[in-house]
Parts: sequence; structure tokens; C-alpha cells
Amino acid sequence: MILAAGRGERMRPLTDHCPKPLLPAADKPLIVYHLERLAAAGFKDIVINHAHLGEQLLAALGNGAQWDLSITWSPEPVGALETAGGICQALPHLDAGNDAPFLVINGDIYCDWPIQSIHLAQQDLAHLVLVDNPLQHPTGDFVLQGQRVSDKTAAMPTLTFAGIGFYRPSLFKNLTAGEPAKLAPLLRAAMAEHRVSGEHHQGRWEDVGTPERLAALDAELRAGV
Repeated sequence: MILAAGRGERMRPLTDHCPKPLLPAADKPLIVYHLERLAAAGFKDIVINHAHLGEQLLAALGNGAQWDLSITWSPEPVGALETAGGICQALPHLDAGNDAPFLVINGDIYCDWPIQSIHLAQQDLAHLVLVDNPLQHPTGDFVLQGQRVSDKTAAMPTLTFAGIGFYRPSLFKNLTAGEPAKLAPLLRAAMAEHRVSGEHHQGRWEDVGTPERLAALDAELRAGV
């Protein structure tokens, strides 16, 4: 699943007339980088949620055939469901049975994480990709010890959640479709039960959350960085 329903308030005025995942870097929409990498990794079925200016996403990406993908669309009320609520809404398209996990990627990041490396132990509810804390988020989100993720404490160095996670449907079992829900409380509850694994990605990652960061990414990609 690619999360593409956000309003993109920090990216205004660019997102007043264009959904954030369609904003281009080096003449390519941010979400297309994800689609190309997912296709290259062997994925076939993709779910994308949409809300703000969602009709533009449908018009630009269609059914995904141009990337040899099959895209299923999950419409939402604008700005209503939050991350976990959006995943819960799309769960009928994601739950393949037997609590088999699925990959979720934020549509507004740029990352070279090797998608082929995804894995999730049988007892775990989630596997998170973590990165070094960026300048705009110096306090981080979680602690990684070995391959286990826990909530941050004052005594431990933190990392930032990259917006890439591998989840079991049962992580969302107590949610109601159509109701707003945040992801972090679900993850923290699973961490308290020692059921979240993780990895530290030390390659390229950008949270493309402001016009300035989008312009910087655009310049770097055009320069071949």
C-alpha cells in the first residue's frame, strides 16, 4: 500500500492544486519512484488511498498497467482517517488471509531502501524501517536494539521512522473501518508486547515535506547525486 491521502499542508501552495505524491522531482512524480521500485522488486498488486485532489492521482496513474502493476484505489474523506484509519479502510484489499503481512510506504518520501529485504517473524506484528534523525526531526521516534524496536527513552539514542513498514492485518483488528486512527499508538502497544522488529537503513532517505526539501531533492537528482 502507498499512502497518498494526505492534504500536504506544509507543502502549500504547491499542494493547493496538485496532490503531494504527484509533485515532481527531476520531472518524475514522487509516487512514480515508488511504483517503479515496487515493480522492479516483483510486486504486482498495489493499493493506493486518496482524498485531496484524488481524481488527479487516478488520472495520472490509472490501473498501473504501464508499470506492469495492478492498482486498487481506496478513496477516503479529505483529511479524515489518519494513517492507521486509512490502512484499516483498505484492509479488505490487503488481507490475503492467514494474517499475512503487507508492505506500506508513505507516498511523500524518497528512499533507496532495498525493498527485496522485507521480512517479518511469525510472532511479530510489524517491522519498521528506521533512519538517522533528520535536521527537521532531531528527537527521533523509536529505539532500535539489535533487531527489536521499542518506544524512545531519555537514556537511549533514537532513530526516525522512515514511513516504511511491514504489518500484519491483526495489528489493526481493534479499529473500525471509516473511523480515524493514528498508527503510532498501535505500534507502541505492539512494542510493549515485544512484537515489533526493525532495521536501520543508512542509505538515501528524504522526507519531502516542504517546498524547500522538494527543490533540494529535485536539484540533487538532476545533478546525479
